[in-house]
Amino acid sequence: MTPTSRAPDTPAVELDGVRKRYGDTHAVDDVSLTVARGEFFGLLGPNGAGKTTLVEMMEGLREADSGAISVLGHRPWPRDVELLPRLGVQTQASPFFVRLTAREHLRTVAALYAADPAAVERTLSSVGLTEHAEVRVDDLSGGQRQRLAIAAALVHDPELIFLDEPTAALDPQARRALWDVLRGLKSAGRTIVYTTHHLDEAEALCDRVAIMVHGRITALDTPNQLIAAGSTVTRLVVPAARLSLEDARAIDGVQNATTEDDVVVLETLDAGPVLAAVEKLAGLQGVQTRTASLEDVYLELTGTSQS
Repeated sequence: MTPTSRAPDTPAVELDGVRKRYGDTHAVDDVSLTVARGEFFGLLGPNGAGKTTLVEMMEGLREADSGAISVLGHRPWPRDVELLPRLGVQTQASPFFVRLTAREHLRTVAALYAADPAAVERTLSSVGLTEHAEVRVDDLSGGQRQRLAIAAALVHDPELIFLDEPTAALDPQARRALWDVLRGLKSAGRTIVYTTHHLDEAEALCDRVAIMVHGRITALDTPNQLIAAGSTVTRLVVPAARLSLEDARAIDGVQNATTEDDVVVLETLDAGPVLAAVEKLAGLQGVQTRTASLEDVYLELTGTSQS
């Protein structure tokens, strides 16, 4: 790894007034932000918001129309051969040598970066693939391929890692297993720029998140601060067999009540008195309380649903 001459407390990424346009479409429209070294930074937004374009400009794959971009103290465009070995990139469609085993694939990637051969075994272990190291890539499961893609982004010990939807299309068990890998990267002090459509994932993993809509950053803060500044509505979920919609709407303090499948959902700003009223009418067995989440903030800012 080429050592950096900049102080370690300088940002890993700095964007100032960055713009990118395709015809009449402003894909990235005056974006300014910084990512601190060692930060796990999430970039959220609906499809077409400009996330991929923004990340590809950070990676040096696209040129900005205007504005300034600094990545580890370098301009990523035009392609900087001194910068590239310091970056790790995992994309949604990561390329593989499918006829090689997982170990052979990772050895090949390591050789391209002139990385220490011993890093191959360490990296396989870090993503939980040691037991599958002799399995051909085309025989790996989807979750195992995702782990291998992350391993390929890590094997040369980069300072800054870009992860694009690393848990996309995984089943819940495989997704949660990858969370452990990502938490390991975070605890090791890696700087990570991360895009995802899983809002629970961003809330659990990211130090800060930026929400992007129509090429602009509409919110940027820690998940907890975004939630605190967003909706203060609490939702009470009651089995419909025990509380009618009419009775729910008649409770003092209930702002709105709706039915969803076999439950009644009550929305309130003051959950205590409403819970007491529900207890008298229907009891509290099976009643669930849902406070605001990052997903609520996201939906409020973007007006979209996750898919």
